Amino acid sequence: MGKVRRYAVVGGTSGMGFALARLLVERGDRVVIGGRDQARLAEAAARLGDRAEARVVDSGRESSREAFFDGLSDLAGLFTPGASYSTPMFRDGEAGAVKALFDAKFWGQYWTVHAALSALAPDAGVVLMAGTASIRPTGSSAYAACNAAIEGLGRALARELAPLRVNTLSPGMIDSELWRNRPDEIRDPMVALWRERTLTGRPGTVAEAAGAAAFLLDNGNITGSTIYLDGGWTFR
Repeated sequence: MGKVRRYAVVGGTSGMGFALARLLVERGDRVVIGGRDQARLAEAAARLGDRAEARVVDSGRESSREAFFDGLSDLAGLFTPGASYSTPMFRDGEAGAVKALFDAKFWGQYWTVHAALSALAPDAGVVLMAGTASIRPTGSSAYAACNAAIEGLGRALARELAPLRVNTLSPGMIDSELWRNRPDEIRDPMVALWRERTLTGRPGTVAEAAGAAAFLLDNGNITGSTIYLDGGWTFR
């Protein structure tokens, strides 16, 4: 039996983050999951079993980020999918919404990685979360720009933090709780668009996203790269 590794997933209570945490514990590793809601964290940790630890974290607050990683060391990897935001349209000129988007999705991941540096093993893998709007926008210009910025951050950190490996996962539409909980009038047109304009003809699954994240965490010869988990959306 190989060495038991420990990973951190900031945003591990649902969706892609929880799916990755479950994959890690099922293969025999340990995981520390983070999220804002104590009750949801406790529920997720209970579902994952005794190989999981839950810690409250707000990636927008420095003290909370530092507390999450306090006492952790030799982490084999970090995945940062957790963020909550809106996607404002350019013509609306909603400066506050644009700032909130970047604060949550870009700066939240930027500073989470910074807070994790002393807790990561020298050869650890970091996987950032962006999205395919980076190269094929579907609506919000701010959202497209934010995702592109995260992909650029991943490439830059791969150079600056080597031998740490830093990669980015850019999914398209994923059939997760996020989409299932949206109103039919928002979800159904997007599902139809995805079926029409992708090569696979369907949204992705959280299991596929977790598998892609695990691949980036595990492969010691991939760094500075972006994987587009999008069924071919980006080149149709």
